Amino acid sequence: MLSKSESHTSWLESVISSTWLTYILEEWTGVEYHYLYYISFILLVLNIIIFAPLLIFLSSSWFLNLLLHIYKRKNGLDEDFSNKSWDKGRFMVASILSMHGKLWHGYELHGMEKIPEGPGLIVYYHGVLPIDYCFFICHLYLQTGRLCYSVVDRIFSKLPGIALLFNLLPAVHSGRDESVEILKKGSLLGVSPGGVREAFFSDENYNLLWGNRKGFAQVAIDAKVPIIPLFTQNIREGYRTCGKIGLFRWFYEHSRLLLIPGYGGFPVKLRTYVGDPIPYDPNITATELAEKTKIAIEKLRDRHQKLPGSILRALLERFDKHQKED
Repeated sequence: MLSKSESHTSWLESVISSTWLTYILEEWTGVEYHYLYYISFILLVLNIIIFAPLLIFLSSSWFLNLLLHIYKRKNGLDEDFSNKSWDKGRFMVASILSMHGKLWHGYELHGMEKIPEGPGLIVYYHGVLPIDYCFFICHLYLQTGRLCYSVVDRIFSKLPGIALLFNLLPAVHSGRDESVEILKKGSLLGVSPGGVREAFFSDENYNLLWGNRKGFAQVAIDAKVPIIPLFTQNIREGYRTCGKIGLFRWFYEHSRLLLIPGYGGFPVKLRTYVGDPIPYDPNITATELAEKTKIAIEKLRDRHQKLPGSILRALLERFDKHQKED
């Protein structure tokens, strides 16, 4: 324990050090120290605003992950997520996310009856934050009891504090063979071919940025399952990014870091539409199937989304009971 004299000396040294640092900053910038504090505060607020989508995703995931850890410890559970004892925890997470979707976005799901009872590959358009897909798999679980596996970017497996949540939902990031195996066992699997690039660099015109990606189509062919197209109205209006700025595109392509500034969290109306399944065809190639799937999602977009998207219009649709015909 420090004596009073030692504590006083430590405090005095801290003050002197702080004063010295302030003096250096004033000399270097030519700005008085209290203005530096104001500038620092403004920069902090701006950083919170422009990285809002990432912060919202992380904070929500950490909160749900914490609840699951409490549930796990209270019930003395292990990491065997096939155990029925995890069902209540999964139901809790699905209920929280569904309630959030209903209250904040007036979320609706149309065409769920089109999802086959057996296995299928669900292919969807990727918004800045795929909260619509989260709402979809939660509604599916609550209403039918069916789990939908989800293919996610490998970078999410490296993020701290979300492993339990992702394992329970569950998420997959091990590659094509695991995806085929999941489908062959009779499960549903969701994937967005556009991935992070589509999330960051698509815009209010909802362009699909798939490049030459056709691995998902080959998975469907190898597993002999249908593809179910999925599109959510206004998902691009809830969150936006600064992906149109060339510097940010260059930064991502060279670093693969998820640090593209964005903004949003707007309570826009979200409606997810399930399209007609594309049946398994042994005579079709992966390239042809990928193109067929892309066209199917674009048809859903053109039918249910007014282009270009408008944040104001999407907000007003919360109060408009009319919807475009399914």
